[in-house]
Amino acid sequence: MISDGNDLPPRIIKKVKKYDGHHGGAWKVAYADFVTAMMALFIVLWVMSQSQKVQKLVANYFKNPVGFSNKSSEILPGDSKSLIKVENNSIQDAHAREMEMLKEMGNKLLGEISANPAFKNISEQIKIEFVKEGLKIEIIDSAKNLFFEIGTAKLTQEAFKLLQKIGDELSTLQNKIIIEGHTDARQYTEEPSGYNNFDLSAERANSARRALTSDRLKENQIDHVIGYADRKLRDKSDPFNFVNRRISIIVKYLSETK
Repeated sequence: MISDGNDLPPRIIKKVKKYDGHHGGAWKVAYADFVTAMMALFIVLWVMSQSQKVQKLVANYFKNPVGFSNKSSEILPGDSKSLIKVENNSIQDAHAREMEMLKEMGNKLLGEISANPAFKNISEQIKIEFVKEGLKIEIIDSAKNLFFEIGTAKLTQEAFKLLQKIGDELSTLQNKIIIEGHTDARQYTEEPSGYNNFDLSAERANSARRALTSDRLKENQIDHVIGYADRKLRDKSDPFNFVNRRISIIVKYLSETK
């Protein structure tokens, strides 16, 4: 007997509905992007609040992340095996260049003073040397030639012109300038007025400031003016030596200026 198929049991097909949650998984991607953006914002804000040293190191890292060591303050120069401290090297290089520039300026100044007949008698009383703060130019009294009238802060005419010449030369620089006044150990006066070598050295330093800024040098280039009396003797073995009576002009390194 052949069946026509009507006697077969019914087949039930169940469709399973799948749910991906609310709006699917797209919200996870959006949330991850938001968190990443917030992290980047906080990093930028943190870097901006740090010192220039830290900012420079971060900038150098993003310029060449492969070259940085795990200490993050050193960089590998190409394929070299040695590590070079970037910041220290750059500071040292800039410092060396500035020293050379100031040295050339000092030698030029000494040459011009020596060649000028107006300064013939005092050219040997100008001393230039490097100190911790920068280049120091000193004009030093001698037994024959004094830069100030005895017991006063009044510059001699020759000294005024010399300081004016130095000021004109320093006006070509961006460096800040310190002016110091020094005396020997002789007491200024026995009078009860209280005026002493501190007052005298400070007034002489200010007289030097006025001479330096009488032409091209601007007042805002002067960092500070101070009188040391006999507290910083040039010749400590002889506190009364004429060389202790001097004006010191210190041209600060730009790194010291900031």
